[in-house]
Amino acid sequence: MTQSTPEAGNGAVGKGPEGTVPMPGAAKGGPVSHAIFRLARLHRMFAGQLLRRIGLHPGQELVMMHLWELGPQRQADLVRLMDSDAATMTRTVRRLEQAGFVRRRPSPTDRRASLIEPTAASQALRHEVERVWSQLEEISTAGLSDDERAAALRTLESLEQNLVRAAADPAACAEAEGPRLG
Repeated sequence: MTQSTPEAGNGAVGKGPEGTVPMPGAAKGGPVSHAIFRLARLHRMFAGQLLRRIGLHPGQELVMMHLWELGPQRQADLVRLMDSDAATMTRTVRRLEQAGFVRRRPSPTDRRASLIEPTAASQALRHEVERVWSQLEEISTAGLSDDERAAALRTLESLEQNLVRAAADPAACAEAEGPRLG
């Protein structure tokens, strides 16, 4: 299947059943992993293109979703919620603050912490983020029946749980690594 991407204009990117990125020989032992890489790359690219239209970068909308849903949060709590790192979250919050979508206020329970809260301006953004996510879902699942969408979601959730379990068990990852070079 030949794919066309917005960044590439109308020109085809890649050829064959591999999609947009041909599978190198060294990846032949991991065709599912290679497919996940390709899918994640394209999904993020389309998300970025759609989000740019409303003034956001990928990942910022997820922070806003959590804030809209949960209310003001400490930055450390956002790091945990997003499974992020402190430096990335600091940059994300700073950019959202500069755009006027969040503000910091002192925590009433912890004088050392501040709370990140959505602004009134971000409430208007919420509808746009929901629209973008619906559009991204439609692009991603075009041509799939409801049953196929449900099966794809179950498969992706299973893959995620496999990786979560592997991350929780460093010994299992070490066994899977095999011999080290060097």
